[in-house]
Amino acid sequence: MRSLRAGRRGSSRRLKNEINVVPYIDVMLVLLVIFMVTAPLITPGVIDLPRVGQATSVPAAPIEVQIGQDGEVAWRVREPGVHFEPVARDAIAQTLLSVRQDDQPVVIAAHGKVPYESVVELMDSLRANGIDRLGLLVEQRQGEQPVDVTPKPEK
Repeated sequence: MRSLRAGRRGSSRRLKNEINVVPYIDVMLVLLVIFMVTAPLITPGVIDLPRVGQATSVPAAPIEVQIGQDGEVAWRVREPGVHFEPVARDAIAQTLLSVRQDDQPVVIAAHGKVPYESVVELMDSLRANGIDRLGLLVEQRQGEQPVDVTPKPEK
């Protein structure tokens, strides 16, 4: 009997200091199969870029809204020889809606010292009145000199 007891003491269970990774491997394989099956089903975003010579008609000249340094607002159709017409800030949306053609874009040109908040307020006002195609006009630079992109009158 003594030998049996001694044998039991020697075969006492010890704690293992290892992590059982088999369940983790099973989960990873299931995830791998899920990703392999769903990856072909995801459609990538397709960007249809314009090609040269495909334009059927010349796009309409945008309407330019200008915000001066002191906050005055003026507008014009961005064509050669057309001058800015001043308008009240609260009447700009109705003025643009009356002269705007379908899907004609509107660009906003603000002086550099105009607070960004006033530009955003103008954009919100135009969007609230149904003008969706809005953009910001920026000054293009070529090296250190700004490039004048204002249309020139035809001679």
